Amino acid sequence: MLWRVRATLPERPGALAALAAECGAAGVNILGVQVFPGVEAVTDELVLSTPDSWDEADLTGLVGRAGGLSVSAATCTEAALADQPTRYVQAARGVLEAPSSFPEVVAALFDADVVPSGSAQDVMEMAVGDVQVQIRRSAPFTATEHARGAAMADLVSDVLAREQHHPSPRLSDHRRMGQGSLPDYHVEGRSAVATIEGTRVGVATLLAAEPDLPDVLPVDLEVDAAWQRRGIGTRLLGDAARLANGLGAEAILLTTRSDNQAVMPMVMAAGMRGRIRMAGDVLTVRITVRDLRPLAVTRP
Repeated sequence: MLWRVRATLPERPGALAALAAECGAAGVNILGVQVFPGVEAVTDELVLSTPDSWDEADLTGLVGRAGGLSVSAATCTEAALADQPTRYVQAARGVLEAPSSFPEVVAALFDADVVPSGSAQDVMEMAVGDVQVQIRRSAPFTATEHARGAAMADLVSDVLAREQHHPSPRLSDHRRMGQGSLPDYHVEGRSAVATIEGTRVGVATLLAAEPDLPDVLPVDLEVDAAWQRRGIGTRLLGDAARLANGLGAEAILLTTRSDNQAVMPMVMAAGMRGRIRMAGDVLTVRITVRDLRPLAVTRP
């Protein structure tokens, strides 16, 4: 049976050797080691091969006898033996190809989850522009992992900023459509609407709040396929956020598919602060609106 074990060992000569000796005496084989240095203590992550009868308590006792503290253990597969630098290169390649996949990719990289569980978890928060991404797990994140996560987030921020400053013609934010027409934006009740020459091409509607989140308004955003990737969705999202502020809401909640690559760039382009979470094939973005200027209601 394979286990991934994390423990904090004192920063002194022979600490890891003592753990290796305990493993050897118990018939446990160390297949992989990753070290996260610290000043007074070191966090070690080990992949251990144990007898099939072993459980988490057995491993906690084994590491504890060697002086280890804050021990966490979970079963794993042979994938845990993958070369760590290779994993980071592959993760970087993944977010470069699809920046919106950042929450899912970085969660997998750190063996974490995006969605909170019922148990106590440590949280790592990373900023991609003004978008806040959180990942969680039971084992505490080390300072080294926080630094790696921040570096990955900076990479995505740089890629998205480059795309915004040097857009391709298909992805550009041109406001002039068709034969010289400009989109018109107005409010209809709880909806921000975009029209081109009198034809509705996009709408963002504020839905009723859920009972457990009375100050958060879900938003239903849709742009006609023929007019997507032209900045209309970004403008409508911003208008919906300001409209929600005028209605007294604290935040809006946008829900979409996890593979929707337009969401993160759209939130960043709108200049708003969002918090992204992924659960299965569903991605949600919570955007704070209380600091925005309320939207003046106009009609066509």
